[in-house]
Amino acid sequence: MKIADRCQASQRTRHGRAALALAAGLALALAGCAAARVAPTEAVVPAAAPGPATKVLMIMEENHEYGDIIGDPEARYLNQLAGQYGSARHVDAGYPRACPSLAAYILLTSGSTQGICDDKAPKHHPLTADNLFHQVSTSGREWRDYAESAPGNCVLANASQGRYLVRHVPATYYVQERADCARWAVPLGKPASGALHADVTAGTLPAFGLVSPDACHDMHGAAPCPASRTANGDRWLRDWIPQILAGPDYQAGHLVVIITWDEGSGTDNHIPTLVIAPGTSHVTADQLYTHCSTLRTVEDLLSLPALGCARTTRSMTSAFRL
Repeated sequence: MKIADRCQASQRTRHGRAALALAAGLALALAGCAAARVAPTEAVVPAAAPGPATKVLMIMEENHEYGDIIGDPEARYLNQLAGQYGSARHVDAGYPRACPSLAAYILLTSGSTQGICDDKAPKHHPLTADNLFHQVSTSGREWRDYAESAPGNCVLANASQGRYLVRHVPATYYVQERADCARWAVPLGKPASGALHADVTAGTLPAFGLVSPDACHDMHGAAPCPASRTANGDRWLRDWIPQILAGPDYQAGHLVVIITWDEGSGTDNHIPTLVIAPGTSHVTADQLYTHCSTLRTVEDLLSLPALGCARTTRSMTSAFRL
């Protein structure tokens, strides 16, 4: 090769290397920009090690059928969770469709609706039946009912201009638990402060926790917050779930999070139910479940005897690798 040709080739090589370097730098820069623009719903939660589950946190939403959530773009974050962790495809609330919310909460915590088919306050339904709260406390452990917008502990009537709904706080209905209710049915607080935030960040969640969103975030859309009910609840969960999954209890593999709905609609009680746990990854369960199954799952995880209908139903522990 002539000297002039070798020089031209060398220049082309240098130019090529420079172009490659420029392209690589540009790619890295673009990747950095893209990472900076990742939406909160796509945030990566630190991986948690599977371990023996000793705690359950159940989050209750309201009045949506399965198809109202799974596949709905207004529930983008919930759908991300369902795909990443676990979703039960066939869950029926398991009680008459004509009965409103309270029956679901009592069924989920006692294994029976106790004959309730209305939404009246605890003074109308002073229950003495055995229940999940009693089981936990008599086993030497603690529970919490984290109630958003509650004006105090164990409030026995609707309050906060209709945002706190006592029918969504089942611990208030069991009269033998009133002493513990006065200590452990507490205002939820905000994502940056309050009871749930403190317990999550300190790794001091109780053995069983029930999270009761208020009327603005429970997806029911009741006054005073009727607009965008699905989107409101989805945003609210997006504010809470990453914090919960980054907390010491979940990171140690001790916590299972269940997100479920009280009921579907007046015509169909087919509801979504999500299970989030370190060992649960991309699971879709096709078995038939009810609220009785959810109660059985909680009791199995906490090594408690099954109550009522939970005695004769299947647990979700195997399907979701809990």
